Amino acid sequence: MKPTPIALMIVSVTLLSVTAPTRALDDAARAEGRAAVKRAIEFLRATQQPEGCWTPQPGPAVTALVAAGMLRSPTIDRKDPTVAKAIDYILAHQQDDGGIYNRILANYNTSIALMALGMIDDDPRIKRVVTRAQNFLRDLQWSDQTDPSGDPINTDHPWFGGAGYGRHGRPDLSNTQIMLEGLYDSGLECDDPAFIRALAFITRCQGAKSNTRYADRIAPDGGFVYATSEDKQSIGVPQSPAGKMTDEHGVSRLRTYGSMTYAGFKSYLYAKLKPKDPRVLDAIKWIRANYTLDKNPRMGMQGYYYYLHTFARAMHAWGKPTITTADGKIHDWRADLIVALAKRQNDNGSWVNPADRWMESDANLVTAYALLALQFALEETPKTRPGPSPTPDSTLTDGGPNIE
Repeated sequence: MKPTPIALMIVSVTLLSVTAPTRALDDAARAEGRAAVKRAIEFLRATQQPEGCWTPQPGPAVTALVAAGMLRSPTIDRKDPTVAKAIDYILAHQQDDGGIYNRILANYNTSIALMALGMIDDDPRIKRVVTRAQNFLRDLQWSDQTDPSGDPINTDHPWFGGAGYGRHGRPDLSNTQIMLEGLYDSGLECDDPAFIRALAFITRCQGAKSNTRYADRIAPDGGFVYATSEDKQSIGVPQSPAGKMTDEHGVSRLRTYGSMTYAGFKSYLYAKLKPKDPRVLDAIKWIRANYTLDKNPRMGMQGYYYYLHTFARAMHAWGKPTITTADGKIHDWRADLIVALAKRQNDNGSWVNPADRWMESDANLVTAYALLALQFALEETPKTRPGPSPTPDSTLTDGGPNIE
């Protein structure tokens, strides 16, 4: 019997190391990064509301991002008064179904809440909350349900393995990668079915030959688009906010872009795909061809701080301190990231994006993104978390995957 695409994905999920960079930052870059972190935390301490939250309108997600950023500081733990209030606020939002949200954006809020709660591994009550939230996310993931037309969500369905904003929203790569991030940060092993299912959806968002469903509709450059469907009515019609391009044959294809490409690449690393997997190789090729920290590639300044946060987590997971771009130049991505953020930090310690899209005019949200990005750039050794241990060997080199 010929193996199914899902079976092939299961076979390939193994062996990719997720480790911290091994070469130390130079003293100047480290000092600049630490100063930016200190000022960001001071700003966020001052803007916390009496209830313990920041920007509560979408739910506890912004509060959880801030808490996660603070908890990555070597000198801050669960007992810190600001963090303690934030964690209590997050815990108070767990619903009867196990999700952590407030009426809307259930996947988004629960996933980000797990990023913060996953940093705390010595509290039995929090462990119970985490387990229920993980199960909630598994149940939200599109698999074995029916779509709005009544068609079953099986392995061939465009929505299979993806996650959206809630129980009824069509899936997208942003929500799917955030779901995996929350599950990973809170300790779920990468061989869990949730990771396996997600790989099916993520692969279908990539412009690569491995994408047997939509390769003819996406620019074949190894990057990623936003979704496999525009909306509930246009199932199976992929979507990219970066628009379209015309290839050398005159064929119109969706343009890939920065934030989703790092989101897809990071998800492959968290799922521990083999380093020789063509999907990993294609993503690395795109990154080398489009490396920049001055904008969200092909989106300009739209979603810029989301991009920087996703970039930082992806490169941290990659485990190498430098990257060689297509022009042969070697870049210290951590130093580059620190410079990019430090020069944009406001006098009060915050960041705000003038390109107001996806809530990036909100100083609390954007400062949380920036804080987390800086923490990953500064982190030499990952802070202990309850999740799966990285494999001991390094499997990626600056020149590409180690195939020896």
